[in-house]
Amino acid sequence: MNGWNLTGTASAPSNADRGALSVSQAVDMAAGALDAIPQITVLGEVTGFRGPNARSGHCYFQIKDDSCAMDCIIWKGSYAKRTFDLRDGMQVHLIGQFNLYKAVGKMSFVARSFALAGEGLLRQQVAELAAKLQREGLMDDARKRRIPAFCSRVAVVTSLSGAVIDDVKRTLRRRNPLVELICVGSKVQGEGAPAELIEGLRRAASIDPAPDCILLVRGGGSFEDLMTFNDEALARAVAACPVPVVTGIGHEPDNSICDMVGDRRCSTPTAAAESVAPSMAELADVLEARSHRLCRALDATVLAGNAALDTASRRADRALGAHLARLRMALDAAASRPCLTRPDAVLEQRGADLDMTQDRLVAAGIRMQHRMRERLDVLASRFEGSTSGLAPLRHELALSASRLEHAGAAMTGRAASELAAQAGKLDALSPLKVLSRGYSIAYGEGGVATRAGAFAPGDALRVRMADGMVYGTVSQVESNEDRTEN
Repeated sequence: MNGWNLTGTASAPSNADRGALSVSQAVDMAAGALDAIPQITVLGEVTGFRGPNARSGHCYFQIKDDSCAMDCIIWKGSYAKRTFDLRDGMQVHLIGQFNLYKAVGKMSFVARSFALAGEGLLRQQVAELAAKLQREGLMDDARKRRIPAFCSRVAVVTSLSGAVIDDVKRTLRRRNPLVELICVGSKVQGEGAPAELIEGLRRAASIDPAPDCILLVRGGGSFEDLMTFNDEALARAVAACPVPVVTGIGHEPDNSICDMVGDRRCSTPTAAAESVAPSMAELADVLEARSHRLCRALDATVLAGNAALDTASRRADRALGAHLARLRMALDAAASRPCLTRPDAVLEQRGADLDMTQDRLVAAGIRMQHRMRERLDVLASRFEGSTSGLAPLRHELALSASRLEHAGAAMTGRAASELAAQAGKLDALSPLKVLSRGYSIAYGEGGVATRAGAFAPGDALRVRMADGMVYGTVSQVESNEDRTEN
């Protein structure tokens, strides 16, 4: 019972106890030793990452290598300055110092800052460049150009010593031997490769005649091997190339900056070659399908045209029929006018009107004479026995009767003279007058015939004369031209 006797009272410490350190002293000594270690940089892999803590905002994890691991802490303020989020599996550089938590004697490495190491750093740089080029619009789909469905002339920029160029040639020869391939050699890895690829793109784009597209391809490799195609200058050259660029870099999971800014991204060089050279069988199928669609479209167009033509024909027939009916009615109305059916009807009507006018004038004169005689008789009865008073009135009555007679004759005379002149003109123009002088009118099947050529031997013939119609058949036709030639 160290330090205690059997009676329960404390005993004096032994010499061995006098040289021992308390726990606090030991922890303080260890803490002082850790504090004496300067700030260091530690390289390792992140594991067991937890954070930021919901309450404190601090992050807790371990960093390890192949044989050791140690606890790490990143305070809230330090982690807020980060340029990327930590996660398990990252290779990082941690810059900081050791710290001892005295309450439990636990040692931790407190990181003041951290950065990616190795491939992680490269990936961070690539991500930052991709974000920069995306903000500039170099990855927008609207900027990318359309690749022709069938490229007849293709340039390929790649290494001429590897298997990639053989794969591209074999693929194009198998799918479509009509495609012309132009090879432009360049390094695809190592120092100076981006500059050579930029020059290769320039040479391929300057080919005359220009190719339909340029294949920028290389085989698979590690992330570091493909870093050539993450070069900013090369990416800008791809985006600025006047000829559309198709990329096939690495394998399916690989994705470079050149893939992002290119006009078409394919997973492998072989897939890139296949995308620009459809097989002959596919072309034949496409042509056959388009031929069928063209035939169907043409048939539909012809049917629609026939229907439209039938509709237009029916409308034209109805419109023409209605127009001809209106013309026929107008012609019948004109033909039924008395001036054509009976040319002398107008003269007869005018004569009848004049006769009626003359009768009315004569009757009016007679009535006026009777009224004058009646007035004279009345006056005579009033002035009976006075011969001298009646004489002037009788003389005036005689003069009025004479003037009335002459006025009526003058009025009817002018109208009669005008009627006679008009009747003479109408009689001179009347076809009946012409017929009375020995002329006749010949009618054929189409109506009045004005030329001998309107008839042929055997045609029916009607001849109108002054006093009737003559019907016959044409036995011979002879025109004035025939006579002149004879």
